[in-house]
Amino acid sequence: MARYQNKNVAVLGAGLSGTAAALLLKSEGAQVTVLDSADEAKLLKSTLENLRAQGVRVIAGAEADANSDKYDLAVLSPGIDPESPLAQNFSSRKIDMLGELELGFRSIDIPVIAITGTNGKTTTTEMLAQMLNACGQPSIACGNIGKPLSEVAREKKPFDVLTVEVSSFQLETISTFRPSVALWLNFAPDHLDRYRSVAEYRAAKLRIFENQTSDDVAIVNAVERLPKLKARTITFSAYDDRADFRLSEGAIVFENQPVLRMAETKLRGAHNIENLMATLAAGHARGLSFEKMAPALAEYEPQPHRLEIVRTLGGVEYINDSKATNLDAVEKALQAQTKTVVLIAGGKDKGFTYEELRPLVKEKVRSTILIGEMAELIAQDWNDVTHCERADSLAEAVDRARNTAKPGEVVLFSPGTSSFDMFKSYADRGDQFRALVRALPK
Repeated sequence: MARYQNKNVAVLGAGLSGTAAALLLKSEGAQVTVLDSADEAKLLKSTLENLRAQGVRVIAGAEADANSDKYDLAVLSPGIDPESPLAQNFSSRKIDMLGELELGFRSIDIPVIAITGTNGKTTTTEMLAQMLNACGQPSIACGNIGKPLSEVAREKKPFDVLTVEVSSFQLETISTFRPSVALWLNFAPDHLDRYRSVAEYRAAKLRIFENQTSDDVAIVNAVERLPKLKARTITFSAYDDRADFRLSEGAIVFENQPVLRMAETKLRGAHNIENLMATLAAGHARGLSFEKMAPALAEYEPQPHRLEIVRTLGGVEYINDSKATNLDAVEKALQAQTKTVVLIAGGKDKGFTYEELRPLVKEKVRSTILIGEMAELIAQDWNDVTHCERADSLAEAVDRARNTAKPGEVVLFSPGTSSFDMFKSYADRGDQFRALVRALPK
């Protein structure tokens, strides 16, 4: 159905999500303009060429922020802050605005499993999609990872169910988005450079449940205090024995029966136990048997950049945890360590302090090497609980860690914030750390 036939639609943001939205709208008959505040020289040339080849107009830089053309609708990419001049130019003119996730959802007729949480989203989304495929329910991991939902909608492939990672930025702009199964993994402060308060960030994430009914399922961490939900609820926890999925004697238990032994999987740490519990709960909600799910989960390999062991050199283990872009992730990484830690941390200033980690750092970390915008602030928070020193680059930090760490210790790269002050992404940051460690002479 070409619901956007001859509509004049603006797409704000020329990144992955914006491009997917623009091409979906174009395929449904819309006249599409992509606007981005960045100068054209800073945008990906291949993206711009592809959009223009498909008949999409592109406006970049100051001209985008000041654009006064008339539009029937605007689609907001999740990376564009609604308070930015570009977005305000449209909202101030009362132009209807929806997010890319919402746009994609309106163009599909496939059940959605949606996964949110401050940490563990990507691991759980990928693990769940892999398990569903292995168990005969074709799926794809998409949304905030892989292909944007709008791209999946445009391709119209015959999936049984979509496994969609959703961020708070995507959930800000939904109106009808309704997952048949919604997963709430955990919650911790983050993105305070975008939100005015932790409560505002939490409210955005809670919208995942907004349109669910009693026909749907909500899978929630039992230790979280959530408002009353309309969906049928399944709980999980590695710490609360009252949860539907709980931990007992090294096994995940459901209705007093062991359904998956942790020793059979390739994942470690309490956070990953909970990711596995949430995945089993989602499969159970989809009617899968534990006998089918367990072997598929045993095959799952942890992804790069999340407690990834890079190498052992001179008796020192080097671990890449670049995916740790907030304090909760660093906390889980430190809790998973049984050896004394030399920690490399720091990055973009996202508006929070590192003070709450002081007791754990004092217990686990002998020395800290700090990089990025946050280096001085972290040093102020931790100076009296661990030795802190600054490095001007990641290469310098790795060299200092090599000289500091003793046999039997761990060098843990777990930044605790995002990478954009020094790197393209957490993956770029992690790739550089891995390369630097592998290049260290024996």
